Amino acid sequence: MSKPSFELMKLKKELVDGILAYGVDEPSMFQQQAISAILTGKDTICQAEFGTGVAAFAIAALQQINENIESIQILVVSPTHELALKSQAVVTSIGQRMNFKSHCFVDGEVSDNIQNGVKIAFGTPKSIAHIITNLECNQIKTIIIDEANEIQQCLIEQLVHIFKCTPKNAQIVLVSTTISFLPKEVLKIISDTMKDPIKIFEKEDELTLDGIHQYKIDLKEEWKVETILDIFTVVPISNTVVFCNSINSVKALNASLIQKDFACAQIHSDMNHAERNNVMDQFRKGYHRILIATNAIAKGYDVQNVSLIINYDIPSPETYLHRIGRFGRFGRLGFATRLVINLVTEFEQDLLRKIKEHFKTKIDDMPTDLSNL
Repeated sequence: MSKPSFELMKLKKELVDGILAYGVDEPSMFQQQAISAILTGKDTICQAEFGTGVAAFAIAALQQINENIESIQILVVSPTHELALKSQAVVTSIGQRMNFKSHCFVDGEVSDNIQNGVKIAFGTPKSIAHIITNLECNQIKTIIIDEANEIQQCLIEQLVHIFKCTPKNAQIVLVSTTISFLPKEVLKIISDTMKDPIKIFEKEDELTLDGIHQYKIDLKEEWKVETILDIFTVVPISNTVVFCNSINSVKALNASLIQKDFACAQIHSDMNHAERNNVMDQFRKGYHRILIATNAIAKGYDVQNVSLIINYDIPSPETYLHRIGRFGRFGRLGFATRLVINLVTEFEQDLLRKIKEHFKTKIDDMPTDLSNL
C-alpha cells in the first residue's frame, strides 16, 4: 500500500510545493477525506482537531481558485478577527508558491479598491455582512464557515445575510472542532441552507487530553485568589495562563496579583485588536510571566511553551478542550502545556464531571506537596 502524499491527491504542483515548504510531508487520514470531499463541490461538514480543519479547507480553497479570475472566489467566515487572521496566515503560508491575493476585512472597512484582485476573502460575520453588498460576489464558489461551534447567537442574522447576498449555488463548507457542541441556531442554518452535505468526522475520541497532567482543588469562591497566591509561592512561575469565564473576573484577579507585585497582564474582549496583540507579544517575550485571560486567547492565538494553565473558573467541555488542548496547527502538533490546575467550587462540580465524562479523562485531586509539580 502506497504511503499517503499530497502528490497522489492530484493537487496543483505549486500548491504541493507550498505545503512541503510549510513543513508538512503527508496528509492525515482526515485531511485526505476532507480535501477530497470539499473538492467535489458539494456542501461539506467537517469535524476536525485543532489545525487539521483549517489546513484541509486551506488546501481545498487554494486548489479551487482560478488564477485567471480577478475577483473573490472563496469566502472564509470566522467567529473572531483573530481567527480570521490566523486562517488567512495559514492559507498564505500554504499557498506561498501560488499567485493569488487575499484580504481580511475588518469591522467598518470600506471596500473601495481593496477587493481588486482578491481571490480569497476572510472576515467575521459582522465585518463581511457590513460590506457584502459592496463586494463583487458573483464569482464566489465556496463559502467556508470556520469554527462554527464558536459562532455566537448575535452573529447568526449576519451569517444568514451573507448567504442571501452570495450565489445560491455556492458550496458551503462548515468546519467545527466538535459537532456535538454546535449551537442550535447554527444547526438550523445547516438544515435550511446546506444541501445533503457530505460529513467528514474526525473521531471525537481522537480529540484527547492525553499527556496533560490535570488536577483539581475543591474550594469556595471566595478562596480562589488566596489559593492562586499559594500556588504561585510554591510552583515556579514561568509562562502561566489563568483562564476566567468573565471580563470582570479577569480585571479583579489582575488587580489582586499586581497588588502582590506579580509580573502579570490581562487580555479580554473589551480590549481592541492592537491592545490584545501587544499583550500577547509581551507575554511571548517574557515581559509578563502570568497572563490572565478570558477565552479571547483560547482560540485564534498560538501560545507555545506554556508551563501551567489554571482554570480560575470551570468552562464548558468544549471550551476546556480549547483552553488546554493542542495549540499546534496543521501537522505540527505539540501540547501547549503539561500541567493544568482547576479551581472548582460546589457549583462547578457538575461542569467538571461533564468534562471528565466527555473526554474520558482523569482529573486528580491536587497533591499536598506542590513542589514536586
